[in-house]
Amino acid sequence: MPIWTLHGDGKNIGAGEVVAPGERLSWGRTIGLGGQHVVSMFGATFVFPIIMGLNPQLAVMMSGFCTLFFLLVVKGRVPSYLGTSAAFVGGVAAIRAQGGTTAEVTGAILVSGLVLGFVGIAIHFLGGGVISKALPPVVTGAVVMLIGFNLAPVVAGLYWPQDQWVALIVMVALIVMSVALRGFLGRIAILVALVFGYIFSWVLDRVSGPITSAGGSGAPTEHFRVNWDSVHSASWFGLPPFSDEANGIVGIHAPSFSLTFIVLVLPGVIALVAENAGHVKAVAEITGDDLDPYIGRAIAGDGFATAIASAVGGSPTTTHAENIGVMAATRVYSTAAYVIAGVIAILLGFSPKFGAVMAATPGGVLGGILVVLFGMIGLLGAKIWKENGVDFGNPLNLMPIAAGLIIGIGDTALKFSDTFSLGGIALGTIVLIVMYHFCQFVGSRNPELNRPEPGRRPGSTTGPDTSDDEREEPVAQLT
Repeated sequence: MPIWTLHGDGKNIGAGEVVAPGERLSWGRTIGLGGQHVVSMFGATFVFPIIMGLNPQLAVMMSGFCTLFFLLVVKGRVPSYLGTSAAFVGGVAAIRAQGGTTAEVTGAILVSGLVLGFVGIAIHFLGGGVISKALPPVVTGAVVMLIGFNLAPVVAGLYWPQDQWVALIVMVALIVMSVALRGFLGRIAILVALVFGYIFSWVLDRVSGPITSAGGSGAPTEHFRVNWDSVHSASWFGLPPFSDEANGIVGIHAPSFSLTFIVLVLPGVIALVAENAGHVKAVAEITGDDLDPYIGRAIAGDGFATAIASAVGGSPTTTHAENIGVMAATRVYSTAAYVIAGVIAILLGFSPKFGAVMAATPGGVLGGILVVLFGMIGLLGAKIWKENGVDFGNPLNLMPIAAGLIIGIGDTALKFSDTFSLGGIALGTIVLIVMYHFCQFVGSRNPELNRPEPGRRPGSTTGPDTSDDEREEPVAQLT
């Protein structure tokens, strides 16, 4: 970690200047910026653990520890906050649908984190070019799209029915806020919409009384939208609870492992490779630093951080896109601010009352937000295709991607035995990768598929030739 040098007078940033990762402003301003980063990452960091059936208080606490760990791995050169990742939500939903326990969920995520960590080590020694060869944009875009669109039934079947009118209003509010709010508020529109929905649900309870719905637990019951019984009984200071699934308590626990469930979440590793690589390239472009040597470190840091978090029952982590927005707006890329943010998150994690407030978020509010979030994740896949000029007029791209998408989004299953089957995102990802490379191998011998077209390099399967250089790995942010 660097010993941060003071930027200028520590108060002002000159025109055209940025505060570099190894610099800082005055400690008062740095603490304020750290707080901004916590607020920015907060919406996704506690929403996604709730969706995965994990403890949001523990997720926030471990996000702080994981951020500090990540900064150590990258030697303080890559400013980033590691909040909860959405890449594994689809796999976790599949595990839950097959009766998997919370311990099996975190066990599968832990193994995926280790795989991601070792992939990062390999990339560090082999070079970043190996990413684009093994996982070209046409494949990574499709995997990201699978992860988002495969989650549509989770919203439609679980969260939206809990309070459909609140879900609709929160969805509209989030969409309007994301385009109407400016500056910092615009970048935290998810959190603002969450707070709005929470308060709106409380007001409806006071005005119209309880509702009758399934509440996410099976048979319909009459209940208030906002139930703070657990908040009132929670203490102000202490560790997150230890899991007691018999009594419906999820918290700190040891993971357990099932090969079937591990396979279901492994596709998330592909999305996180692209996401972390994109994060590093985005920061490098803005700061002007050469951070390519740190891509492998960033991927490894995120992978092992995910393994550390899930080892105690926490949620998977990723570099957060929201925090890039904060840095771009403030022109402060100091990793000192992220150290402060990590410490603040750890302190928040030591408040069970704070965790109970997060866990009491009404299901209808989550439904309205997740409709937008899951759709955004899916469309990020299309964004990767567009930015890299992927050519779907070429059967080498069209055929394997078409098959993999329908298998993944439609939750098609392939049963091998009574105890092992592949389906949904896992099967779709395997089809995407294997069939894409197989088609490239077979198609390379077909002159009709390799005939150069105007504006395209000979043998290229992507779009127009805009540069002699290799295309960079896309920014694929799932948070």
